[in-house]
Amino acid sequence: MPRKSRIDAPGALHHVMGRGIEGSEIYRGDGDRDDFLSRLETVLSETGTRCYAWTLIPNHFHLLLKSGKEPLSTVMRRLLTGYSVSFNRRHSRHGHLFQNRYKSILCQEDAYLLELVRYIHLNPLRAGIVSSMPGLEQYLYCGHSALMGVAERPWQDTDWVLGFYSDSISDARRRLKRFMQAGIRKGRRPELMGGGLVRSLGGWSEVRKTRDSGNLQKSDERILGDTSFVTEVLKSCEEKLDRKHSLRAGGLDFEGLAARVSAITKMHEWQILKPSKERPRVKARSLLCYWAVREMGMSMADLSRKLGISLSGISQHVNRGETIAREGNFQLPDVAKVNEEINEKPNLNNE
Repeated sequence: MPRKSRIDAPGALHHVMGRGIEGSEIYRGDGDRDDFLSRLETVLSETGTRCYAWTLIPNHFHLLLKSGKEPLSTVMRRLLTGYSVSFNRRHSRHGHLFQNRYKSILCQEDAYLLELVRYIHLNPLRAGIVSSMPGLEQYLYCGHSALMGVAERPWQDTDWVLGFYSDSISDARRRLKRFMQAGIRKGRRPELMGGGLVRSLGGWSEVRKTRDSGNLQKSDERILGDTSFVTEVLKSCEEKLDRKHSLRAGGLDFEGLAARVSAITKMHEWQILKPSKERPRVKARSLLCYWAVREMGMSMADLSRKLGISLSGISQHVNRGETIAREGNFQLPDVAKVNEEINEKPNLNNE
Protein backbone atom coordinates (compact mmCIF):
# COMPACT_ATOMS: atom_id res chain seq x y z
CA MET A 1 0.00 0.00 0.00
CA PRO A 2 1.51 3.39 -0.95
CA ARG A 3 2.36 5.74 1.89
CA LYS A 4 0.12 8.73 2.42
CA SER A 5 1.75 12.09 1.92
CA ARG A 6 2.35 14.22 4.97
CA ILE A 7 -0.10 17.00 5.69
CA ASP A 8 1.30 20.48 6.26
CA ALA A 9 0.32 24.13 6.17
CA PRO A 10 1.77 27.37 7.55
CA GLY A 11 0.90 27.65 11.24
CA ALA A 12 0.04 23.95 11.57
CA LEU A 13 0.89 22.10 14.79
CA HIS A 14 2.83 18.84 14.33
CA HIS A 15 3.84 16.04 16.65
CA VAL A 16 7.02 14.73 15.01
CA MET A 17 8.75 11.46 15.90
CA GLY A 18 11.92 9.85 14.57
CA ARG A 19 13.57 6.53 15.49
CA GLY A 20 16.96 4.95 14.96
CA ILE A 21 17.21 2.32 12.26
CA GLU A 22 16.38 -1.14 13.67
CA GLY A 23 15.94 0.46 17.09
CA SER A 24 19.57 1.54 17.29
CA GLU A 25 20.74 4.50 19.37
CA ILE A 26 20.75 7.88 17.67
CA TYR A 27 22.39 9.57 20.67
CA ARG A 28 25.39 7.87 22.26
CA GLY A 29 26.22 10.65 24.67
CA ASP A 30 25.67 14.27 25.61
CA GLY A 31 27.87 15.41 22.73
CA ASP A 32 25.40 13.90 20.27
CA ARG A 33 22.42 15.35 22.11
CA ASP A 34 23.99 18.81 22.25
CA ASP A 35 24.78 18.65 18.53
CA PHE A 36 21.18 17.70 17.72
CA LEU A 37 19.80 20.56 19.83
CA SER A 38 22.24 23.06 18.33
CA ARG A 39 21.10 22.09 14.85
CA LEU A 40 17.47 22.23 15.95
CA GLU A 41 17.96 25.74 17.32
CA THR A 42 19.50 26.90 14.03
CA VAL A 43 16.84 25.43 11.77
CA LEU A 44 13.99 26.72 13.97
CA SER A 45 15.42 30.23 13.87
CA GLU A 46 16.04 30.22 10.12
CA THR A 47 12.64 28.80 9.19
CA GLY A 48 10.44 30.65 11.69
CA THR A 49 9.29 27.35 13.22
CA ARG A 50 8.14 27.32 16.84
CA CYS A 51 8.87 24.50 19.30
CA TYR A 52 6.54 23.89 22.25
CA ALA A 53 7.83 20.52 23.50
CA TRP A 54 10.64 18.05 22.81
CA THR A 55 12.48 15.13 24.33
CA LEU A 56 15.49 13.03 23.36
CA ILE A 57 15.48 9.30 24.17
CA PRO A 58 18.54 7.17 23.23
CA ASN A 59 16.84 5.60 20.20
CA HIS A 60 14.18 8.19 19.28
CA PHE A 61 12.98 11.77 19.65
CA HIS A 62 9.73 13.70 19.94
CA LEU A 63 9.15 17.29 18.80
CA LEU A 64 6.03 19.44 18.97
CA LEU A 65 6.44 22.04 16.24
CA LYS A 66 4.36 24.79 14.69
CA SER A 67 5.16 25.38 11.02
CA GLY A 68 6.55 28.75 10.02
CA LYS A 69 7.58 30.12 6.65
CA GLU A 70 9.13 26.79 5.56
CA PRO A 71 7.32 23.45 5.20
CA LEU A 72 7.87 20.88 7.93
CA SER A 73 9.58 18.63 5.37
CA THR A 74 12.28 21.26 4.82
CA VAL A 75 12.80 21.73 8.55
CA MET A 76 13.15 18.01 9.21
CA ARG A 77 15.32 17.31 6.18
CA ARG A 78 17.79 19.97 7.23
CA LEU A 79 17.81 18.79 10.83
CA LEU A 80 18.07 15.05 10.24
CA THR A 81 20.41 15.09 7.25
CA GLY A 82 22.88 17.42 8.94
CA TYR A 83 22.77 15.50 12.20
CA SER A 84 23.16 12.11 10.48
CA VAL A 85 26.26 13.22 8.62
CA SER A 86 27.74 14.68 11.80
CA PHE A 87 26.88 11.57 13.86
CA ASN A 88 28.40 9.20 11.30
CA ARG A 89 31.57 11.24 11.10
CA ARG A 90 31.86 11.44 14.88
CA HIS A 91 31.39 7.70 15.37
CA SER A 92 33.13 6.44 12.20
CA ARG A 93 30.01 4.78 10.86
CA HIS A 94 28.27 4.67 7.49
CA GLY A 95 24.72 4.30 6.24
CA HIS A 96 21.33 5.47 7.38
CA LEU A 97 20.86 6.55 10.99
CA PHE A 98 17.09 7.00 11.10
CA GLN A 99 14.43 4.39 10.39
CA ASN A 100 12.46 5.18 7.23
CA ARG A 101 10.68 8.53 7.22
CA TYR A 102 10.07 10.51 10.36
CA LYS A 103 6.45 10.34 11.49
CA SER A 104 4.34 13.48 11.81
CA ILE A 105 0.79 14.01 13.03
CA LEU A 106 -1.09 17.22 12.30
CA CYS A 107 -2.77 18.25 15.56
CA GLN A 108 -5.74 20.37 16.54
CA GLU A 109 -3.96 22.99 18.62
CA ASP A 110 -6.62 24.34 20.95
CA ALA A 111 -7.82 20.88 21.97
CA TYR A 112 -4.54 18.99 22.25
CA LEU A 113 -1.60 21.36 22.80
CA LEU A 114 -1.22 20.90 26.57
CA GLU A 115 -1.96 17.16 26.40
CA LEU A 116 0.77 16.73 23.80
CA VAL A 117 3.28 18.82 25.76
CA ARG A 118 2.63 16.59 28.78
CA TYR A 119 2.74 13.38 26.76
CA ILE A 120 6.06 14.29 25.13
CA HIS A 121 7.69 15.57 28.31
CA LEU A 122 6.74 12.46 30.33
CA ASN A 123 8.64 10.21 27.89
CA PRO A 124 11.92 10.12 29.88
CA LEU A 125 9.95 9.01 32.95
CA ARG A 126 8.11 6.29 31.02
CA ALA A 127 11.39 5.15 29.44
CA GLY A 128 13.10 4.85 32.84
CA ILE A 129 15.71 7.51 32.09
CA VAL A 130 14.55 9.33 35.21
CA SER A 131 12.65 7.82 38.13
CA SER A 132 10.68 10.75 39.51
CA MET A 133 9.16 14.13 38.69
CA PRO A 134 12.05 15.98 40.43
CA GLY A 135 14.41 13.94 38.27
CA LEU A 136 12.46 14.90 35.16
CA GLU A 137 12.78 18.58 36.03
CA GLN A 138 16.56 18.16 36.14
CA TYR A 139 16.84 16.11 32.94
CA LEU A 140 18.39 18.57 30.50
CA TYR A 141 17.39 16.74 27.32
CA CYS A 142 13.66 17.24 27.70
CA GLY A 143 11.73 20.48 27.31
CA HIS A 144 10.17 20.13 30.78
CA SER A 145 13.44 21.32 32.33
CA ALA A 146 13.13 24.57 30.36
CA LEU A 147 9.49 25.04 31.36
CA MET A 148 10.52 24.66 35.00
CA GLY A 149 13.37 27.17 34.63
CA VAL A 150 16.17 24.66 35.17
CA ALA A 151 17.59 24.85 31.64
CA GLU A 152 17.72 27.84 29.34
CA ARG A 153 16.44 27.07 25.84
CA PRO A 154 15.74 30.39 24.09
CA TRP A 155 14.42 28.55 21.02
CA GLN A 156 11.72 26.73 23.04
CA ASP A 157 8.48 28.70 23.34
CA THR A 158 8.09 28.30 27.10
CA ASP A 159 6.18 31.56 27.61
CA TRP A 160 3.37 30.44 25.30
CA VAL A 161 2.93 27.11 27.10
CA LEU A 162 3.18 28.54 30.63
CA GLY A 163 0.72 31.27 29.67
CA PHE A 164 -2.02 28.64 29.44
CA TYR A 165 -1.66 27.99 33.17
CA SER A 166 -1.25 31.48 34.63
CA ASP A 167 0.09 34.97 33.95
CA SER A 168 2.41 34.46 36.91
CA ILE A 169 5.39 32.25 36.04
CA SER A 170 5.67 30.81 39.55
CA ASP A 171 1.96 30.03 39.67
CA ALA A 172 2.08 28.60 36.13
CA ARG A 173 4.87 26.24 37.14
CA ARG A 174 2.97 25.05 40.19
CA ARG A 175 -0.08 24.30 38.06
CA LEU A 176 2.09 22.63 35.41
CA LYS A 177 3.62 20.38 38.08
CA ARG A 178 0.19 19.19 39.16
CA PHE A 179 -0.88 18.63 35.55
CA MET A 180 2.25 16.60 34.82
CA GLN A 181 1.86 14.55 37.98
CA ALA A 182 -1.73 13.73 37.06
CA GLY A 183 -0.56 12.53 33.64
CA ILE A 184 1.68 9.78 35.02
CA ARG A 185 -1.22 7.46 35.83
CA LYS A 186 -2.66 7.90 32.32
CA GLY A 187 0.09 5.69 30.89
CA ARG A 188 1.12 5.66 27.25
CA ARG A 189 -1.98 7.37 25.85
CA PRO A 190 -2.81 5.33 22.70
CA GLU A 191 -5.39 7.95 21.74
CA LEU A 192 -2.50 10.37 21.13
CA MET A 193 -0.41 7.88 19.17
CA GLY A 194 -2.68 5.17 17.76
CA GLY A 195 -4.91 4.78 14.73
CA GLY A 196 -6.80 7.50 12.94
CA LEU A 197 -10.27 6.94 14.37
CA VAL A 198 -8.94 6.71 17.92
CA ARG A 199 -7.05 9.94 17.44
CA SER A 200 -9.83 11.75 15.65
CA LEU A 201 -12.40 10.97 18.33
CA GLY A 202 -10.08 11.60 21.27
CA GLY A 203 -9.83 8.12 22.79
CA TRP A 204 -11.00 4.52 22.87
CA SER A 205 -14.02 5.32 25.05
CA GLU A 206 -15.29 7.74 22.42
CA VAL A 207 -14.69 5.16 19.69
CA ARG A 208 -16.81 2.64 21.60
CA LYS A 209 -19.61 5.19 22.07
CA THR A 210 -19.58 6.00 18.37
CA ARG A 211 -19.52 2.34 17.36
CA ASP A 212 -22.46 1.60 19.67
CA SER A 213 -24.46 4.51 18.25
CA GLY A 214 -23.88 3.33 14.69
CA ASN A 215 -22.55 6.72 13.56
CA LEU A 216 -19.73 6.95 11.06
CA GLN A 217 -16.91 9.39 11.79
CA LYS A 218 -14.22 10.92 9.64
CA SER A 219 -10.71 9.85 10.62
CA ASP A 220 -7.16 9.86 9.31
CA GLU A 221 -4.02 8.43 10.89
CA ARG A 222 -2.08 11.61 10.08
CA ILE A 223 -4.40 13.88 12.07
CA LEU A 224 -5.14 14.35 15.78
CA GLY A 225 -8.39 16.23 16.26
CA ASP A 226 -12.15 16.03 16.35
CA THR A 227 -14.22 15.05 13.33
CA SER A 228 -14.84 18.60 12.12
CA PHE A 229 -11.11 19.36 12.29
CA VAL A 230 -10.24 16.18 10.39
CA THR A 231 -12.86 16.95 7.74
CA GLU A 232 -11.62 20.51 7.29
CA VAL A 233 -8.00 19.42 6.95
CA LEU A 234 -8.79 16.65 4.50
CA LYS A 235 -10.98 18.98 2.43
CA SER A 236 -8.07 21.39 2.11
CA CYS A 237 -5.80 18.52 1.06
CA GLU A 238 -8.34 17.23 -1.44
CA GLU A 239 -8.58 20.66 -3.06
CA LYS A 240 -4.81 20.68 -3.50
CA LEU A 241 -4.86 17.12 -4.82
CA ASP A 242 -7.71 17.97 -7.22
CA ARG A 243 -5.59 20.81 -8.60
CA LYS A 244 -2.59 18.53 -9.12
CA HIS A 245 -4.78 15.84 -10.67
CA SER A 246 -6.42 18.28 -13.09
CA LEU A 247 -3.03 19.47 -14.31
CA ARG A 248 -1.76 15.95 -14.87
CA ALA A 249 -5.05 14.72 -16.33
CA GLY A 250 -4.84 17.57 -18.81
CA GLY A 251 -1.54 16.20 -20.06
CA LEU A 252 0.81 18.54 -18.21
CA ASP A 253 3.98 16.66 -17.25
CA PHE A 254 7.44 17.94 -16.32
CA GLU A 255 8.45 18.45 -19.94
CA GLY A 256 5.24 20.35 -20.57
CA LEU A 257 5.87 22.45 -17.49
CA ALA A 258 9.36 23.29 -18.72
CA ALA A 259 7.82 24.34 -22.05
CA ARG A 260 5.40 26.66 -20.21
CA VAL A 261 8.25 28.30 -18.31
CA SER A 262 10.18 28.56 -21.57
CA ALA A 263 7.28 30.41 -23.18
CA ILE A 264 6.92 32.77 -20.24
CA THR A 265 10.62 33.60 -19.96
CA LYS A 266 11.34 33.58 -23.72
CA MET A 267 14.22 31.17 -23.12
CA HIS A 268 15.07 27.86 -24.71
CA GLU A 269 14.26 24.91 -22.49
CA TRP A 270 17.90 23.83 -22.39
CA GLN A 271 18.80 27.22 -20.94
CA ILE A 272 16.41 26.59 -18.06
CA LEU A 273 17.35 22.97 -17.42
CA LYS A 274 21.11 23.26 -17.75
CA PRO A 275 22.93 24.54 -14.61
CA SER A 276 23.96 28.17 -14.83
CA LYS A 277 24.55 31.07 -12.44
CA GLU A 278 23.14 33.63 -14.86
CA ARG A 279 20.41 35.44 -12.93
CA PRO A 280 17.59 35.17 -15.51
CA ARG A 281 18.22 31.45 -15.96
CA VAL A 282 18.37 30.87 -12.20
CA LYS A 283 15.03 32.68 -11.80
CA ALA A 284 13.45 30.65 -14.59
CA ARG A 285 14.72 27.41 -13.06
CA SER A 286 13.39 28.49 -9.67
CA LEU A 287 9.94 29.11 -11.12
CA LEU A 288 10.06 25.68 -12.77
CA CYS A 289 11.04 24.01 -9.48
CA TYR A 290 8.34 25.83 -7.53
CA TRP A 291 5.58 24.81 -9.92
CA ALA A 292 6.89 21.24 -10.20
CA VAL A 293 6.93 20.71 -6.43
CA ARG A 294 4.06 22.86 -5.17
CA GLU A 295 1.62 22.70 -8.09
CA MET A 296 2.26 19.27 -9.59
CA GLY A 297 3.33 17.45 -6.42
CA MET A 298 6.67 16.23 -7.76
CA SER A 299 9.04 15.13 -5.00
CA MET A 300 12.17 17.18 -4.48
CA ALA A 301 14.20 13.96 -4.60
CA ASP A 302 12.91 13.18 -8.11
CA LEU A 303 13.49 16.77 -9.20
CA SER A 304 17.00 16.65 -7.75
CA ARG A 305 17.84 13.61 -9.86
CA LYS A 306 16.23 15.05 -12.97
CA LEU A 307 18.06 18.40 -12.80
CA GLY A 308 21.30 17.18 -11.23
CA ILE A 309 20.93 19.59 -8.32
CA SER A 310 21.32 18.76 -4.62
CA LEU A 311 18.24 18.52 -2.41
CA SER A 312 19.23 21.69 -0.59
CA GLY A 313 19.63 23.40 -3.96
CA ILE A 314 16.15 22.28 -5.05
CA SER A 315 14.72 23.54 -1.75
CA GLN A 316 16.31 26.94 -2.34
CA HIS A 317 14.95 27.04 -5.89
CA VAL A 318 11.43 26.21 -4.67
CA ASN A 319 11.51 28.95 -2.03
CA ARG A 320 12.94 31.45 -4.50
CA GLY A 321 10.39 30.42 -7.12
CA GLU A 322 7.53 31.02 -4.70
CA THR A 323 8.70 34.62 -4.24
CA ILE A 324 9.16 35.09 -7.99
CA ALA A 325 5.67 33.75 -8.73
CA ARG A 326 4.09 35.96 -6.08
CA GLU A 327 5.93 39.17 -6.92
CA GLY A 328 5.56 38.70 -10.67
CA ASN A 329 1.98 37.44 -10.41
CA PHE A 330 2.96 34.34 -12.38
CA GLN A 331 0.28 31.68 -12.15
CA LEU A 332 -0.12 28.24 -13.62
CA PRO A 333 -3.76 28.28 -14.75
CA ASP A 334 -5.90 25.31 -15.67
CA VAL A 335 -4.46 23.44 -18.63
CA ALA A 336 -7.15 24.66 -21.01
CA LYS A 337 -6.20 28.27 -20.30
CA VAL A 338 -2.44 27.96 -20.25
CA ASN A 339 -1.73 28.45 -23.93
CA GLU A 340 -3.83 31.58 -24.25
CA GLU A 341 -2.49 33.16 -21.04
CA ILE A 342 1.24 32.52 -21.02
CA ASN A 343 1.87 34.86 -23.94
CA GLU A 344 0.51 37.72 -21.84
CA LYS A 345 3.06 37.18 -19.09
CA PRO A 346 5.98 39.61 -18.72
CA ASN A 347 9.50 38.44 -19.44
CA LEU A 348 11.70 37.58 -16.46
CA ASN A 349 14.68 38.90 -18.43
CA ASN A 350 13.34 42.44 -18.19
CA GLU A 351 14.31 42.72 -14.53
